[in-house]
Amino acid sequence: MATTSTFLLSPFPSLSPKFSTFTSSLKPIITTTATIPTRSFSPFQLKPISNPSKKNPFLTRSDDGDAEGGASDDYEMDDDEMEEVDNKKDFDIDYVVATEDEDIATVESKSFVHTQGWDSEMVVDYRINEDEFHKISLFDCDFFIRKPPDPDNNVYDFREMYVTPPDTDVYSIPKILAPMPTKYIRCAESDYGAYNVTEPPIDAPRDPLYKTEREIMKVYLTKHYKNRRLGDPEFVLDFEEIYVIDSKTKSITRAKVLVTAPGGRNRDRKTDLLVISDRGSSFKIIHASEKEDPTTVIEREEWDNSREEMERHLRKLRDFSISNWF
Repeated sequence: MATTSTFLLSPFPSLSPKFSTFTSSLKPIITTTATIPTRSFSPFQLKPISNPSKKNPFLTRSDDGDAEGGASDDYEMDDDEMEEVDNKKDFDIDYVVATEDEDIATVESKSFVHTQGWDSEMVVDYRINEDEFHKISLFDCDFFIRKPPDPDNNVYDFREMYVTPPDTDVYSIPKILAPMPTKYIRCAESDYGAYNVTEPPIDAPRDPLYKTEREIMKVYLTKHYKNRRLGDPEFVLDFEEIYVIDSKTKSITRAKVLVTAPGGRNRDRKTDLLVISDRGSSFKIIHASEKEDPTTVIEREEWDNSREEMERHLRKLRDFSISNWF
C-alpha cells in the first residue's frame, strides 16, 4: 500500500517531540500527522561557482505568489556581509537570507582530514576517534560528522565526514550530493523513521507477542537561524537550510525547500511552519496560520490513495483507463 506522510515542524523550541505516528527526535520542535500503513509504521572551503548563471538544482525557492520573496534584485550586501554568506554562494535562492550569523571560533584538530572532494564510497586506510565526531545511527549505516568542541554539542563541521556499516570500523567517504558548508554551523537533529512490528512464530508461543524494531531511514540537520544558541531568546530554526542524510544511499545532500510564507527574506521566522511530505522527501515552508487540522490532512490523503487503488482495480474490468467520477 502506498504511504503518504506529512510532517509539520515549528521553529520554536518549546514543544517536546512527541508523536503518535511517525517518530522524530527533533531537538527542538516537531509535530506530525500521518496515515498508518499496514506494516505498522510509526510515522517518525565551498569553491566559488565559476559560472554564476548556471542553475543549481539545490535551491530554496519562493512561491510565485510571494511578491516580496521574488523582489530581491534591489538587495545589495555590504563588504562585511559577503564573508558571512560565502557558504551560501552555491545556492541561487530567490532572495538573500539574512547574513548576520554569529561566527563560531575555529578549533584546529591534529586529526582533522579534509574529506570533501574525495571519491565517494572510497574506503580509507585509517581509523578515526569516534569521540571527535557526531555519530548518527541509521538503519543501514552509521554516519560520522566532525564535532568541534562546544558546550551545546550541536556544532557540525561538514568538511570531514565518514560512513560505515552499522557498528563497524570500516570507514569510507559518503556520497555528497550538494555543496556542503565550509564553516561551522549549529544544527538541530531530527529523523524520519518507522517501527517494524512482527508477530512471533506460531510454534514459539512463549516468545514475546510482538517484536518491535526501530528503523531510521533519514536524518535531518536543520541549521540554527544566524547560528544562535538554543537558549537564545531569539532562537529559531532556519528551515531554508536543511541537510538530509539518507540511510539507503549512504549520502548527504541539501534539501530543496519551497517557500510560500509571505514576507520574503525579511519575514518573521517565528511564524514559519515546515511541512514535510512524500515520505520525507518534499519540503515546504508555510505561514503558521495556514496549518491544517490533522484529521483534514489524513482524510484528504486517504481519499487520494483509495481512489488510486480503486482505479487500479477497475482497469482490470473495463476498456478505458479512467472512470467518470461524480
